[in-house]
Amino acid sequence: MSSRFSHPLTAVAIAVVVTLPWVAAWVTGAASGLGHIGTVVVSGLAVLGASFLLAWGAETAEKDVPRAFALAVLAVLAVAPEYAVDALYAWQAATDPSKANLAVANMTGANRILIGLGWSGIALFSIFKAIRGRDDTSVVNRDGYLRDAVTLDPSISTEILFLFIATVYAFFVPIGAGIDWVDTVVLVGLYVTYIAIIIRGDVDEHDEQVGVPAYFQAKPKVARFASVLSLFAYSAFLIFTAVEPFAHGLEELGLQFGIPEFFMIQWIAPLASESPELIVTAYLVNKARSTAAFNALISSKLNQWTLLIGTLVVVYSISLGQYGKLPFDLKQEAEIWLTAAQSFFALTVLVNFQIDVREAVTLLVLFVSQVVIEFAIIRTFPEAVAEGHSINLLLAYTAIYLLIGVVLLVKRREDLKRLASLTVRNVRGEPTPEPGGAD
Repeated sequence: MSSRFSHPLTAVAIAVVVTLPWVAAWVTGAASGLGHIGTVVVSGLAVLGASFLLAWGAETAEKDVPRAFALAVLAVLAVAPEYAVDALYAWQAATDPSKANLAVANMTGANRILIGLGWSGIALFSIFKAIRGRDDTSVVNRDGYLRDAVTLDPSISTEILFLFIATVYAFFVPIGAGIDWVDTVVLVGLYVTYIAIIIRGDVDEHDEQVGVPAYFQAKPKVARFASVLSLFAYSAFLIFTAVEPFAHGLEELGLQFGIPEFFMIQWIAPLASESPELIVTAYLVNKARSTAAFNALISSKLNQWTLLIGTLVVVYSISLGQYGKLPFDLKQEAEIWLTAAQSFFALTVLVNFQIDVREAVTLLVLFVSQVVIEFAIIRTFPEAVAEGHSINLLLAYTAIYLLIGVVLLVKRREDLKRLASLTVRNVRGEPTPEPGGAD
């Protein structure tokens, strides 16, 4: 009996079973009658199950396709709900201009969550697991206070450099007070170029898998492909159908407790829509695969920071019936600058393929403190006054991120050159050196 429960398919069955209440509710149309709490619980369980199925599919696929490409597919599927929410607001903006601000707010909130909670949290979780005895070769103990670090594989250089380029370009997006066709061409072009590079890569000597991925990888190629496609397809269905009700249910619960709607749309809804990838990366860290976890998060950030922004104007123009620039106000300009500045600082941290406890805590504290202070401003001052204070706060944090990032980048300018060199080697298909790098 115990062997049955330890069988890999048992884990798959459990993940599927927890999703079935949502599937039944969605198919029968009963989802609308669950109530806010019921919707959050049932759809939340579906998101949890989908996250594990998605992770198993990506790990299984690593045997047949380049790891970076498998994780890029995982990232696209995991952030699909974010695309759906932003596309909805962009579509509605054609008839209600205020929705354009919501599209930008939701997008910037999701991007900052990925770094402020995702990157910092995964780094701290990886180091915590290593301290507790988990054998993770990517975690290194270093002398000094809070100096233990996660070391990333140099093969991730392509993702970091492309994200760096997209981040530098993002600083110029607010200048036109809207997202236009130039932004679409540049940002979508960057992402297409990135995919074209990584799909040409060789299949990696994948890590020795255990559990569900090992079970599927041992199958013949046709069965393996069928398993991967099934896991991806079912998890994608769950994410597409369950995450939006999950986020909306949380929004409604938040509004009942007096949390402002705009705050809910910028932070609570994106946090819910980002939950699949956060769960997936935590799962990878728990398997001592910190580099794969960071690769997944960086891929998510890259496709949101390029493909998501670039396609908003396309959706808006289709809804408008003609080409139009997606407009946004002064506060959203400041939001984009802050998001770009946070991304810039985070990338200067990773430019040497390491992130230590102090750096992770700095990312986390800066993110949380800005959100908490802005929430206090919104709750304390009238709306007209609060917006002015919020803009000043956003610009102040933008300056802080840029100042720290520039200082760090000057210190690590040789690491930046090495990053560019490694990316060129990856493009040429040359072998990547072993992990390591200067501090």
